[in-house]
Amino acid sequence: MSARPPQPDPNRGQTRTAVIAIGGNSLVRPGEADSFEQQLRTAEETCEGIAEIVSAGYRVVVTHGNGPQVGDALLRSELAAAQVPPLPLDACGAETQGSIGYTLQQVLGNVFRRRGISNPVVAVVTQVVVDPQDPAFANPTKPIGPFYTREEAERCVRELGWHMVEDAGRGYRRVVPSPEPREIIELPAIQRALESGSVVIAVGGGGIPVIRRGDKLVGVEAVIDKDRASSLLATALGAPVFIISTSVERVALNYRRPGERFLDSLTVSEAARCLAEGHFPPGSMGPKIEAALAFLENGGQVVVITSPGSLAASLAGQAGTRILSERAARAIPPRRAAGAG
Repeated sequence: MSARPPQPDPNRGQTRTAVIAIGGNSLVRPGEADSFEQQLRTAEETCEGIAEIVSAGYRVVVTHGNGPQVGDALLRSELAAAQVPPLPLDACGAETQGSIGYTLQQVLGNVFRRRGISNPVVAVVTQVVVDPQDPAFANPTKPIGPFYTREEAERCVRELGWHMVEDAGRGYRRVVPSPEPREIIELPAIQRALESGSVVIAVGGGGIPVIRRGDKLVGVEAVIDKDRASSLLATALGAPVFIISTSVERVALNYRRPGERFLDSLTVSEAARCLAEGHFPPGSMGPKIEAALAFLENGGQVVVITSPGSLAASLAGQAGTRILSERAARAIPPRRAAGAG
């Protein structure tokens, strides 16, 4: 990757807040055993990067995915239905929020103590309001759980009534409704914890999907996209920086195809154009770009998309892909804002 010029600090003169959305690969990597002990070891790389960002003076909120874990929780519940009552999908989401939050809380706390960082780490089980009339309920699209062969998928459809789709050439996965996030119920608690100096883990797995029914909140069977919910959270907190950690170090055009080209920097308009041209598929990079654009169009300044091992370097402008608001892009020479590294 070519050398980069110094990047402008979008937080100069204001309190620096960053929302960091980490993907499933921060806990489970392809080919590794999906045990709790392995998740603890895998999380350490991501937590080291988060510690670097905290050390640089940022107030940090960490969000996380739960696709593999919530699928596993639901499968365990359904397989054990003859012995104990099965749990609905929203309760499985709550379970995984708690267990993943605990994992990150423990590993990040251990990293902080080793580095001499005094910030407390707190995990907030978070509910997110969705619209009961959202068309997503009639069109399940969100993959959860493990990959299956075609024969296994057909058996799941036949015996369990699951909706199954082929996922990017990697096998078949269960899909569930994924409505748009509308409101974060625990936002005031997250704000107060952040203002007290805590690093906050919140909106895990996109949040537990709930609807309003009169003066009550009621859980619904769905999984919210964690990047969209994280974008909503970053906007609600007024954070200037939103970081998305994923399986690749930079965003690419023609990913894994002839003419593949990795990008250092994009403006909002360039990212929107590339999305419209189909460079960012719905099943992989598309939702991340959409979440980035929603954040930037609602007052955010910089989105960084990168891999777990490059979190700190990417925030310093030395790795990853930066998507810039028009205001932030004007502070960078036009050649760099145009993209390709």
